[in-house]
Amino acid sequence: MQLSAIPRPVPRAGRRRARALLAVGTALGTSLTLAACGSSGSDGSGGSGSSAKAADCPAQPVTTWARPASGGGGHTVRTAMGEVEVPDAPRRVVVLDTAELDSAVTLGVKPVGATRSDVAGGFLGYLPADKTAGIKDVGKIGAPNLEAVAALKPDLILTSKVRDGGRYAQLTAIAPTVMTETTGYPWKQNFATHADALGKIPEAKRAVAAYEAHAKRVTAALGGAAAAKRTTTNVVRFVEGADTRIYGCRSYIGTVLDDVGTGPTSVVQGARDGMMIEVSAEQISKADADAVFYTAYGSPEKSKEAQITGGALWKNTNAAKNGRTFRVDDQLWIQGIGYTAADKILNQLQQKLAKK
Repeated sequence: MQLSAIPRPVPRAGRRRARALLAVGTALGTSLTLAACGSSGSDGSGGSGSSAKAADCPAQPVTTWARPASGGGGHTVRTAMGEVEVPDAPRRVVVLDTAELDSAVTLGVKPVGATRSDVAGGFLGYLPADKTAGIKDVGKIGAPNLEAVAALKPDLILTSKVRDGGRYAQLTAIAPTVMTETTGYPWKQNFATHADALGKIPEAKRAVAAYEAHAKRVTAALGGAAAAKRTTTNVVRFVEGADTRIYGCRSYIGTVLDDVGTGPTSVVQGARDGMMIEVSAEQISKADADAVFYTAYGSPEKSKEAQITGGALWKNTNAAKNGRTFRVDDQLWIQGIGYTAADKILNQLQQKLAKK
């Protein structure tokens, strides 16, 4: 149903029934266009959580693995830019995005150089300090200092086409460059590609198995798969200079929640590329769920976090009234995009959501 559709006149009783149906539809969040006109309308019935339906998240793609490096000195990796010959055991690795940094650390590799998402903020704060100490800063994500990269004399560069596709020729002139197509949703397959490039496939498979076992333990702590499925969990990000985001099934954090068995409400149905929707401060009621995790990119004031979470619309959500809104770290939940981050997120999900 679209807002532009003009209904035919109906009797007064019919109009009352239509208004009631519209209110229910809005409360459930089944129509983004209708919900844009007002709040979710949740009344808190049915227990402690929001009355909004859960989103129907599609199954995640299955990760495929290359054969382990042969030990002959070099091997070929399939990348977004074609096949690339890399050393079997690269020693001087430069990573140009947060996912690549998380992958390297997960696999026990300390890069010689890395970019940062925030020039003033250092490398990913959730990573152990000893794992990032000594890594050379080579600029900001999406704008690496190529001279600084070359000065490190790397034997492998890890990045993605979405970040550095336009610099591929320059990067390959420095060292073999392995690019995945993009970042975010395909993070598990990207990790497998990183592991192949680093000659760490056995270690990667062990990391994946450990993560999957951890996710199952968290599901059990939530009361089992059925109970987890009944629990809706929206992730909200306040962003400086932009509208507030609610993340969908095809985001990194969406996949982690899906691995536990919870997920976003149907407000994210129809999200751009399945990744997220953007809402104004006046539409923040749409974020309501059984539990809401929120973070900010930018200061609390400039991102509108302080304004929105201190306002009546936020405080009137079921999640807020039931003490189920949780502030989390942006680098960990949104920027990290890897198994080390995901493992820490699982710990926090269990801490906040498990039955006491």
